[in-house]
Amino acid sequence: MKKEDRYIVILAGGLGINFWPSSRRQRPKQFLDLLGTGRTLLQMTYDRYVNHFENYQFIIVTNKEYFTLVKDQLPDIPEGQILVEPMQRNTAASIALASYKIQKLNPNAKVLVSPSDQLIFNEKLFFEAIDKAMEGASSLGKLITIGIKPNRPDTDFGYIQFFPETGQPVKKVKTFSEKPDLDLAITFIESGDFVWNTGTFVWKNESIIQAFGKYLPDMAEVFEEGEVYFCTDKEAEFLIKAYSFIRNISIDNGIFEKSNEVFVVLGEFGWTDLGSWQNLYEVSEKDQENNSVKGQAMLYETSNCFISVPPRKLVVVQGLKDYLISDSEDVLLICKLDANSKYKEYISDARKIDESYT
Repeated sequence: MKKEDRYIVILAGGLGINFWPSSRRQRPKQFLDLLGTGRTLLQMTYDRYVNHFENYQFIIVTNKEYFTLVKDQLPDIPEGQILVEPMQRNTAASIALASYKIQKLNPNAKVLVSPSDQLIFNEKLFFEAIDKAMEGASSLGKLITIGIKPNRPDTDFGYIQFFPETGQPVKKVKTFSEKPDLDLAITFIESGDFVWNTGTFVWKNESIIQAFGKYLPDMAEVFEEGEVYFCTDKEAEFLIKAYSFIRNISIDNGIFEKSNEVFVVLGEFGWTDLGSWQNLYEVSEKDQENNSVKGQAMLYETSNCFISVPPRKLVVVQGLKDYLISDSEDVLLICKLDANSKYKEYISDARKIDESYT
């Protein structure tokens, strides 16, 4: 596989509802500077890969509402490499769109797929794992994900059980579970046989095309019809029609949980998926009472809390434990820090008051 045949696909179309009220439909979390680095999550993702891929090898998949945001935040990416989905259809559709487009651009491509909301602590070790996956993906049919040892039961992540195969860097996956409930996540952790799925994938492009044909044939059929439209001025018109026929399903449920060709490369590079306020709290600096504060706060008898307020606003908190306080100027959210399951309800009820709150 020639180096010029490699592509990097960054998925940047999610709604980021578990970071509400900072993350809104008009500007979701991937377009926010949640870590206070001066770079958004999308820009940090691009920064991670820019020294490992040529500019033409980047493909960004996003929703039509965010095309301008992507273009503004990644000005070096040509517009033709920003793939615009006309509606939300989950990760299987996003990856299929990128895969069938790349198939037309380069039938020999090998592809790395990355979310736009990960935090990598040791990039040297991360790319060592990527290199092992790239080498392993040389065998046609293999779909490779990067796994990392979990340090807690977490219902926001997918889990992978694999066959040990001592000494082999690419290990065959035994079971693949997407976002289990808490009891099952605890069972996975206690067994010691499971790793987190980082959502970073590597494969020959033709391997994932084959997998779509086998496990999601209805989706494959729709995108196969688009071959004559990709890279033409009729591509956008085709996608509007195509997405009306595509079902909403994740790549995990649609392919990985069914395929017998899924493999994992284990990494030890320090990782978290910034999928919620709780994830951000876990990687943030904390005071002696285990509180993490972004902004100005006076805290009394308060512990294990995450507090995020705008500049020039002082918040005074007394008597809270394990709470989130997030103030985004027009919405103030105060809830349990682990209340991820309630966010859809919060947003739905807020929308009934005023669409602008969501």
